[in-house]
Amino acid sequence: MTTQPLSDADTLREVVREKYAERARSVADGAPASCCGAASCSPITSNLYTGDEVATLPEPAVLASLGCGNPTALAALNAGETVLDLGSGGGIDVLLSARRVGPTGFAYGLDMTDEMLALAERNRAAEGAQNVQFLKGHIEAIPLPDQSVDVVISNCVINLAADKGQVLREAFRVLRPGGRFAVSDVVVQGELPPELRGNLEAWIGCVAGALDESEYRRLLRDAGFEDVAIEVTRVYDYQELAQRAAGQPDQPAPLHDVPGRVVSAFVRARKPA
Repeated sequence: MTTQPLSDADTLREVVREKYAERARSVADGAPASCCGAASCSPITSNLYTGDEVATLPEPAVLASLGCGNPTALAALNAGETVLDLGSGGGIDVLLSARRVGPTGFAYGLDMTDEMLALAERNRAAEGAQNVQFLKGHIEAIPLPDQSVDVVISNCVINLAADKGQVLREAFRVLRPGGRFAVSDVVVQGELPPELRGNLEAWIGCVAGALDESEYRRLLRDAGFEDVAIEVTRVYDYQELAQRAAGQPDQPAPLHDVPGRVVSAFVRARKPA
């Protein structure tokens, strides 16, 4: 088990970047990287999209997905709107968003990993999407002007950021007045065991970096958002998460009387008009 000081933001960012680059390279090489529908795959990333959605997307976009929800199904995207996906990976949620907003709308994807950006661009070309652009950058410093998008979405990425408050402030900055924040993320309700918090592999698995629900609400309000709501969409078993974080999915994990729970949630908020 690899352990690093989680206060080292550069170390965390590089570990996350390499994990996602590895996923993109695996997909590009034709490996069956997706776990959709597989009994042995991650309880966080599996079975998030409908069969109809998966069937009509470029296969590599589906294979590269490492999300914990389906924000495009939960967010109310309207024709003509501009959408930004933070941590867009292989582009699955960008491409779905582009369909939802139609030819008069636009969908941006932002990612820091060259391999994922290259894969996403190939997926965009395969889809023939003209209302899509993928940008390179960090979600703590979004390379778009103030008040340039109507909706910010994200899929299990904000929990990986070292400075989540800065991410939320940036999301607020680029949203137009009345714009919506609508992300899927892993959230902790109660106390997270230290053996999960201290493991970088658990960060990559979207667990150890997860915010407590009350802290998520506070950071959104501090950034300026209102109408904050957190809706649980999936509840996870600590035992299974700990086993996977330790790299021993078949071995018992030493967790007893764990308070609280880890969940996937749809996090909504609105920028005042």
